[in-house]
Amino acid sequence: MTLHDRRPVGGLPPLHEAWLPREHSLHRPRHGGRQLTALVCALVFFTAPTCMWVFGMRPVELENHQVAGFPSVLDGWGFLTRMDPWATENLVFRADAIQAADWVSRTFFGEAAPYDQGGGAPSGPLPGSPDEPPPGGESGDPSGDQDSAGYRRVIEGDDGWMYLGLDVTNKCRPKQPVDRSIAQLTALRDAVESSGRKFMLVAVPDKTTMVPEHLPDNYPGKTCAREATPELWRDLAVARAIDMRPPLQSASEQLDRPVYFPLDSHWTDEGALTMVRQVADRLEPGVSANWRITRGETRTANADLPPLIGKQGENKSTGFHLLPDGETDRTGPHLKDPRKPIRRTSEPIEGMVDRPTLLLGDSFMLPASAYLSAAFSDITQLYYNTVESDPGLVASTMADSEVVVFEIVERNIALGTPAMLDPAFIERVRQELQKHPIR
Repeated sequence: MTLHDRRPVGGLPPLHEAWLPREHSLHRPRHGGRQLTALVCALVFFTAPTCMWVFGMRPVELENHQVAGFPSVLDGWGFLTRMDPWATENLVFRADAIQAADWVSRTFFGEAAPYDQGGGAPSGPLPGSPDEPPPGGESGDPSGDQDSAGYRRVIEGDDGWMYLGLDVTNKCRPKQPVDRSIAQLTALRDAVESSGRKFMLVAVPDKTTMVPEHLPDNYPGKTCAREATPELWRDLAVARAIDMRPPLQSASEQLDRPVYFPLDSHWTDEGALTMVRQVADRLEPGVSANWRITRGETRTANADLPPLIGKQGENKSTGFHLLPDGETDRTGPHLKDPRKPIRRTSEPIEGMVDRPTLLLGDSFMLPASAYLSAAFSDITQLYYNTVESDPGLVASTMADSEVVVFEIVERNIALGTPAMLDPAFIERVRQELQKHPIR
């Protein structure tokens, strides 16, 4: 039945539903005022972001990953599931809205806005941080998801300090038992060393482990994380890992300040230099005896933790120059994204390790990259999470080196999911390296 067929009894001409008598069965009120208000609100909601975009306003990255792109119709059901993050992240006023919500929560309720509790997509500073978490990540902080209510992406401490929530969550909700991860690390070592190569495992402590004094008195996961941490480091000793806690503590005492950034999940250049010295001296004892390190430029970069809760912050750091023989500056540029192998070679001089060395690491190796080229005459760097997309590339790159250094942050060991520890990949490494043994 069409509207024209709705002829009221008595042969009256066709009328709009709202104009019919109230007692008529087809009468429908127009709701004039409310309808107009709804239409105006809808118009503002849908056109305001478009107008802002036309006049030059753009959405900003708030959670250490690129703003979501418009989903493709070729994604199937993914077109619908990815529409929500696209619509949310592309609101040009989102940052202001988050800051307003945080101000209201702190002003009237005395606590931070709870929008970062659980339920979110995995995000974190690795691999692109500190300059992108992404990245993440550590497998895009392949550090795992944070899907448990109550856990925080960022733990806000005193004196303005922030901590990555995954430092805690990964210890409280691991993907596999720690002893299994340790067994896999041991199997990886055996696969490398059985080919005549040198294998070094470098365990980088979380900021919550090295600088706990600024943590709040209470936070979700505090008890289980504190119980898991000592056990984890005892197991790492069994795996013959280089424990970076003592040398980092010594460096902090000499500097009279922590070697981690207050608003970032990573260490400073001083921490990175400490790792470079540890690795070099363990490969060739005493090689760093004549090193001379001089201060370089002061840099400012975006911190990786504030964006996770809709804020902004900066890291202020000092770079250095490494002169391995005490006279020649061999410091190189910082690498930004070694998803593919990046090899740097130079004529060896006194104070340099002269062995083809591969460093498989996460975002903690990025600040160290400038000094690795000064300490090693032949150094290759590669994200270990490249295994996820191209395991053959990682295995062949390992075969091209005499020394394999595996740097991994504590929270990723605790979680237990790096693809480097997959038994199938370890067996692939064994077979590839056996084809090119070093005797």
